Order: sequence, then C-alpha cells, then structure tokens
Amino acid sequence: MNGSIGRLARALMAATAALLMLAACGKKLHWDLDYVGAVLPNLQFHLVDDTGKPVTAADFRGKVVVLYFGYTHCPDVCPLTMSHLAAAVQQLGSRASDVRILFVSVDPARDTPAILKAYTGAFSPQAEGLTGSMAQIQAVAKRYHVAFNYGEKDRYGNYVVSHSAAIYVFDRHGRGRLIGSDSAAPAQITHDLRQLLDD
Repeated sequence: MNGSIGRLARALMAATAALLMLAACGKKLHWDLDYVGAVLPNLQFHLVDDTGKPVTAADFRGKVVVLYFGYTHCPDVCPLTMSHLAAAVQQLGSRASDVRILFVSVDPARDTPAILKAYTGAFSPQAEGLTGSMAQIQAVAKRYHVAFNYGEKDRYGNYVVSHSAAIYVFDRHGRGRLIGSDSAAPAQITHDLRQLLDD
C-alpha cells in the first residue's frame, strides 16, 4: 500500500512540475517599451563603424542591439537619450557585454569615425558610433522610418539637424522587437533588455 502511495505521490509531483514548466514557457512577457515585433523590420544595414571599418548587422549577431539615430553636435535630445541608454545597460552588470548601443549619425559631414568614437565612448563601453555615405545612412533611416533634415548654416558654418528620436531594440538574432521614445526611463529599458537577454 505504501509503495502504491509513494508511486502515486511521485507521479503527482512529476505532473505538477511539468505543468509548472509549461506555464512558465507560456508566460506572457510584460514589456515597458512598445512591442512591435510584427512590424519592425529586422536589423539590416551597411555602414562604417567608429574605427573606419565597414560593418553590417551580421557583425552584431548574438548581441541585443539598441539602435538610435542622432548626431554629436545635438544640444539636448541626443546626449540625454544616450545617457539613459548607458545607464540602462550599466544596470545589467556583467550581462552588459551582451548588449550594443548603436548610434547612427545623421550628420556624416561632421561626425567622422574618430569623433563618433570619442562621443559614444564618453557614454558607455557598449556604445558604438556608425556612419557612412549619405546614401547608406538614408537607406537605413528609411528602413526604420527615421526622418532628418538640416537647418540653415549660421555665419560660422554651424547648423542644427532635426531628426526622429525613437530607440529601436533588436534581439540576439537581429529580429525587431521593441520601440521606445527618447524619454523612456533607464529602468524601463533595463527591464526589457533583461527579458531579451533571457529569451
């Protein structure tokens, strides 16, 4: 009798464990940013990194990627957004090495690879600057519906670039997953990055 009860207890425990595992696998994830996996194109580009080397999306396969378009002379939105992204990635601790912040310049005339490297490096070791020809930048901007245009030059040759300020997040396989605004809090970004790293 005891043997039968023991076997029954073990069978029930195994069934319960299996159900718990299935429930965990089917758990709906909560995203703090906007989940747009059905419409955001996969990561794809042909650009130049901040060392002057040609790069494509394939070079970042295996990393969770945050893509942001801006320019180094930006007076407010770009540095604030980059600060938020850097703080979010830093909160990941040792897992930060599995994330890349890609800062695509919409001002290639002024943002040389060397300038981009100094700029992105000031925010995070996980940040990299990307540039290229105007045609290359326009191609990737068009892919993610990023608009940008140049203001009039002042007498010193300075000008402002108006640009979209969304952040785009891709999983380790380069699949488009999330979009967030430039005002997204670091804690929200960290939360979603952790989920993608766990996926």
